[in-house]
Amino acid sequence: MTISLVLVIAMAVLFASGVYLLLERSLTRMLLGFLLLGNAVNLLLLIMTGAAGRPPIGDDPAGMTDPLPQAFGLTAIVITFAVSAFLLALIYRSWNLSRRDEVDLDEEDVAIGRLRPDDDDADDVDADDDADGDDADGGPADAAGDDDADRTVGEARR
Repeated sequence: MTISLVLVIAMAVLFASGVYLLLERSLTRMLLGFLLLGNAVNLLLLIMTGAAGRPPIGDDPAGMTDPLPQAFGLTAIVITFAVSAFLLALIYRSWNLSRRDEVDLDEEDVAIGRLRPDDDDADDVDADDDADGDDADGGPADAAGDDDADRTVGEARR
């Protein structure tokens, strides 16, 4: 079985571009990233099927190609189409409601993420915390040990 290096590089570029676009805040870019990932998976399944031109069923078992990756490819196409249609419906609904397609920063999730202690920093005490519970700037210390400037990170992104 010979795999073309061009197909492997194209698959890797599609995977990398798809993941990059999925990490964006725009729903349209997320949809494009998902479509690129779907095409990369289809290309991966095409590469895995074996040499081209061999029948999936035949008399000589040495010359046969495995038909299972081809069935997986068809399934991946259908799943990609269904999820893309769902994402398009979400984008359309978001556009009708707010006239933009960006995902907002959820302040409650950010607050919960700050309250969760890190495994490495659970035993450490900040240098600016006093014994009386006040920070070095004189304000009361919050639950995560951060100062007041860190709380407005979400507000600064808007």
